[in-house]
Amino acid sequence: MLTDYLIIAAYFILLIGLGALFSRLNASVSDFVRGGAQGTWWIVGGSILMSGISAFTFTGNGSAAFEAGPSMLMIYVGNCVALLLCGLFLAAWFRQTREHTSVDVLRARFGPAVEQFSAYQGLLLGPLAAAIQLWSLAVIAADFFKMPLAVCIVAIGLLVVFYCTTGGRWAVAAADFVQGVLLFGVTVLIAVLSIRHIGGFGVFLDYFSDPRFAKDFELVKPADAYPDGRYSIMWMAAILLMQIQGQINLGSAGRFLTVKDGREAMRAAWFAFVLMAFGALVWAIPPMVARFLHAEEVMALGGKNPGELAYSHMARLVLPDGLYGLLVAAMFAATTSSMDTGLNSQVGVLVRNVIPRLRTAFGRAEPLSERTGLWLCKVLTVVLGLVVIGYALLFSARKELVLFNAYFVISTTVGMPLALPTLAGLFFGSMPRWSYFLVAGACLVPSAYFVVDSQFFGGVWTIQDRALWIFAVAVAATGVSCALRPFDSAEARAETEEFFRRMRTPVDFAREVGEDRDHAQCIMIGRSCVIMGAAMLSLLLVCRDGFARGCVLGLCGFVIAIGAMLLIAARRLAREKSVS
Repeated sequence: MLTDYLIIAAYFILLIGLGALFSRLNASVSDFVRGGAQGTWWIVGGSILMSGISAFTFTGNGSAAFEAGPSMLMIYVGNCVALLLCGLFLAAWFRQTREHTSVDVLRARFGPAVEQFSAYQGLLLGPLAAAIQLWSLAVIAADFFKMPLAVCIVAIGLLVVFYCTTGGRWAVAAADFVQGVLLFGVTVLIAVLSIRHIGGFGVFLDYFSDPRFAKDFELVKPADAYPDGRYSIMWMAAILLMQIQGQINLGSAGRFLTVKDGREAMRAAWFAFVLMAFGALVWAIPPMVARFLHAEEVMALGGKNPGELAYSHMARLVLPDGLYGLLVAAMFAATTSSMDTGLNSQVGVLVRNVIPRLRTAFGRAEPLSERTGLWLCKVLTVVLGLVVIGYALLFSARKELVLFNAYFVISTTVGMPLALPTLAGLFFGSMPRWSYFLVAGACLVPSAYFVVDSQFFGGVWTIQDRALWIFAVAVAATGVSCALRPFDSAEARAETEEFFRRMRTPVDFAREVGEDRDHAQCIMIGRSCVIMGAAMLSLLLVCRDGFARGCVLGLCGFVIAIGAMLLIAARRLAREKSVS
């Protein structure tokens, strides 16, 4: 247990160090909120992946894999299809908008009214989402450390706030990448050991045809096999649709605004696609093995949904003594990477989209200086971080998590209707700027009906019912809005045409941005990985046998190898720069 504590302590020190290390790269608001648009494809691609996963990947999705086998992979199929589309062309379009935040992109396409509406809507729901991530992670930490939940919430929250405040977007992206290296190393090790535990990959596949599991592990289930039609063909269609639209609309453009140009943006998307596809298979294996071999043990763990503990139970069984703390560190990595990205994004919206409008409304027309803007970014990161911690403490203090449940009702019934107009606006240039509210309003009508019917009249609406009806209404409303384009003003049409012209014009990095920071990124993150890998070698001191030592050496070798490759790349970049 002492070893596990030391692992987590070392991990915390690493994150604090990354914040301090990258703080020197922040000289402007652009640096703080989008890394100065100087991010390389590999650091941004790693950050995109890490911001899309959390502890829920191993608990909620792990429970689905334990319960229904490969059906849960549809969640990741949707993510992969979205990243594939980004890799083909959308990522380049997003970067070529040349904006600082995703709300900037919405303003350029739909106008200031949509910008302000989206900014305040995000500021309302964003901290709630981050608080839920923090609360969920603190529950795991409290159980692991046997400490009060409130203490874990405050400690973890302050840690994230610290490195987000000191390092800004640079520290967020760097922390995401380094944490991603740790996450993949640990989860691949657990997957390999799980396959070894079951007797090999061939034996693992044989269990899918075992009569005890064959029905539950069919890819597509009958509509009446699980509550709410889960894992049926309609459920899969809805999940696929929701995952794709949620990641390719204009509101998600912020993920690619940090890279150098359109080409780098597409490479970042391809990198995230490969990692997501590989990760989905790796993360699904342990809970499936737990179902095949240890179902009774998992169900005896108790709780409302014992399947959520299937992944961690399998990890405890296969990991050598002293290494379980690495899994907890990996869960920390997955969750803090989602929280820090959201925190940084919301601060960018405040400084870029909310405060300037408020200043103008109060007669202060002059723009903020870079120094003042950067100071505001740091102060608001602290303030917003404290709000997130406060929300998380509120969740933990309630036995009936009404706000927690309310958030997910809002995200499914409001989030999708507000996102679909931004998806339509990306592909239909004939859609007028004002039509965002027409399409969103139309989509909110079925959402409101679902809520009223289920709350007051006992109606039962599954996630696939809601998603498919809302999407159908969005298609119809988009068609109506496009038909009304002749009533749009000439000025509005010109602004729309300029948006699409700009979005499809490649970025000239040397002229528009200037000197890159590829060398600094390679050398700082490379050294961080090497230091982390070398520090993990200390685990050899607690290994009791050759097998455990082999696991440690393999994991440390992977982390150090990634760092070494980045340092070699940094040396090559330095030579090229000196020659030129």
